[in-house]
Amino acid sequence: MRIIEIEIMGKGKALAKLDERNPKTREAFFDALPIEGVANLWGEEVYFDVPLQMDNENPSPTAAAGDVCYWSPGPAFCIFFGKTQPYSSVNHIGKITQGLEIFKHVSSGDRIVLRKL
Repeated sequence: MRIIEIEIMGKGKALAKLDERNPKTREAFFDALPIEGVANLWGEEVYFDVPLQMDNENPSPTAAAGDVCYWSPGPAFCIFFGKTQPYSSVNHIGKITQGLEIFKHVSSGDRIVLRKL
């Protein structure tokens, strides 16, 4: 089981369980941790650029609240916390299991750190 911690500096932490939907994407992401980024907002989605360029593995045009995804055109790590849908297809890599509410308090420019647990 792969668990990551997502820390919004000064605002809190969330946990996400990585799943089996896109195993190549998930493993590349997990192996690259820790990753730091600067938050951007698009509706009820927090995303930030990541230094990981990969092709789509099993892209989906939809997302649900709590989904964590890789968006290859960015490339970016995306956290969906509401009704917003992806701008374009994303590779689902996991789900927030604890702390989803903190993303409602993220502002553009907040520093985010992803770590292995």
